[in-house]
Amino acid sequence: MSLFVVKQNRLNPAVQLLKRAVDKGRFGKIFLANTTVRWQRPQEYYDAAPWRGTWEFDGGACMNQASHYADLIQWLLGPVESVIAKAATLARRIEAEDSGVAVIRFRSGALGVIEVNVLTYPQNWEGSISIMGERGTVKVGGTAVNKVESWEFADSDPDDDQVMASATNPPSVYGYGHEGYYRNVLAVLSGAAKQETDGRAGRKSRELILGIYESAKTGRDVPLPLRSAL
Repeated sequence: MSLFVVKQNRLNPAVQLLKRAVDKGRFGKIFLANTTVRWQRPQEYYDAAPWRGTWEFDGGACMNQASHYADLIQWLLGPVESVIAKAATLARRIEAEDSGVAVIRFRSGALGVIEVNVLTYPQNWEGSISIMGERGTVKVGGTAVNKVESWEFADSDPDDDQVMASATNPPSVYGYGHEGYYRNVLAVLSGAAKQETDGRAGRKSRELILGIYESAKTGRDVPLPLRSAL
């Protein structure tokens, strides 16, 4: 039996370029990472389905809209040591949060920030991740991490020639990564490949988001892994 977890943004060409840059050590020591979700979900979105915005069946902006970004930041920078966060319900009539900010300390010593809201006027504006290190600075942005907006390194690499071609510019936040995801599922089921994102991958991002919620509730810095069972 195989458990598959959908992490389609990992397959965006721009994100793949960024992952290779991290794996090659092009940044040198990484100091800071930031991931931002500035989207719009009007009240009508929540009113259209009774489960949306509830703690029992959904969660808020951090769990729903930002889950893929919580995945990306820890996938790229490695294990999280602790997180401290604030969350608020500022404009939507829902149980959970419509806005949140978290500060992360990675085991490597790097710091990170997750910023998310669904109140951005008048529409989805930005879904991005930025990494700053001693020998490189990159921002992958667009509506949903699908366009390299900044790509600066001290040393050149053949991947630099692929930056312009990596801007896929999809018409929605869903992008084109699902096709690659389903190709992997089919290949795994036929015995021709290994899972690219399994249950362990899903658990890591879920644990980070639950740590964000625990910190926002208690006001304390929350160490990871969480002590309570997930």
